[in-house]
Amino acid sequence: MKILVLNCGSSSIKYKLFDMDRNEVIAQGGIEKIGMKGSFLKLTTQSGEKKIIEKDIPEHTCGVKFIFEILTGSEYGVIKSLSELDAVGHRMVHGGEKFNRSVLLTPEVLEAFAACNDLAPLHNPANLKGVNAVSELLPDIPQVGVFDTAFHQTMPDYAYLYAVPYELYQKYGVRRYGFHGTSHRFVSGEICKYLGIKAEGSRIITCHIGNGGSITAVKDGRSVDTTMGLTPLEGIMMGTRSGDIDAGAVTYLMDKEGLDSTGISNLLNKKSGLLGISGVSSDMREVSAAVEAGNERAALAKKMYSYRIKKYIGAFAAAMGGVDVIVFTGGVGENRYEIREAVCEGMEFLGISIDRKANADIMFGRDGIISTPDSKVKVVVLPTDEELMIAKDTLELVR
Repeated sequence: MKILVLNCGSSSIKYKLFDMDRNEVIAQGGIEKIGMKGSFLKLTTQSGEKKIIEKDIPEHTCGVKFIFEILTGSEYGVIKSLSELDAVGHRMVHGGEKFNRSVLLTPEVLEAFAACNDLAPLHNPANLKGVNAVSELLPDIPQVGVFDTAFHQTMPDYAYLYAVPYELYQKYGVRRYGFHGTSHRFVSGEICKYLGIKAEGSRIITCHIGNGGSITAVKDGRSVDTTMGLTPLEGIMMGTRSGDIDAGAVTYLMDKEGLDSTGISNLLNKKSGLLGISGVSSDMREVSAAVEAGNERAALAKKMYSYRIKKYIGAFAAAMGGVDVIVFTGGVGENRYEIREAVCEGMEFLGISIDRKANADIMFGRDGIISTPDSKVKVVVLPTDEELMIAKDTLELVR
């Protein structure tokens, strides 16, 4: 069975085509700058070579159509015709309280999803564009929605509610939803297989850290708390997002800088985090290079980044009554050994002991245990695969 996974953003479409019978990726790539000058498709050939194809792509239907042409074309094609596609799985960002699992995308489901647009005005409409584009080009193909927020719908009310008037939750759905749920679900499930343990009875903290980042407390295989909230802005420090900040500081900055809601959102979402503190970049690789060159603000940014992850690990261990496994994943989690070491340093009181050599040896998509044999807490690096999780959910629903 061949399943196409699409991740549609406001100006981009990422795709992976899976042959589920052989459990392998047979095509992958993405379109950037949809609706802008200089739009292009970047793909990875089956030999691993990167190719860039420039093309004017004014909107998402044209983008999906171009992806279909590439998949079936003579030069880069991997299927003879679109009839070989059995289903399409979509990454859907915000399902609110309406969706706690992946679902077949029916007109009724899409209407309910569209009702969540106010909660994710940049992401949800883009996700819908991808679904509608596929429907226009392949009206009979089954489509499945996999929601970033679904995994966190098991959080108890005392964890997801904000301490604001309860009526605001009832009227507007103002609460903590959490994101990166597909990744947290994938790695928390895979780590149990990896270590040969059962989800039931386990206390796992999954650290999905990259340009965006979140941490989740997973108890008995269920999300019981996570760092992101109503939006992806809450929680740890990220590439360009501030993470946690005093709401009073927000209104203070609005007054001092003369910012409206759009202006303060832009400041906190796009100009803060690693970029805002270091003044160098939102990319940890470039910040690290600046640290090596003696940049003190870059060094401060890295310390803040690691410190905030450490704080949440401690908080979630307390919330679960301890921790058995800590998993690092995502671009930074998988590749920056010094961040993992800094996060775990001084955590011996929790039973965490890091093997520095093993830790330093793991990067570039590799997995491995980085804790010492006598560590009471297993610390593991495990690459995430959200697209595979989406493909598996799609397969299960369309069978």
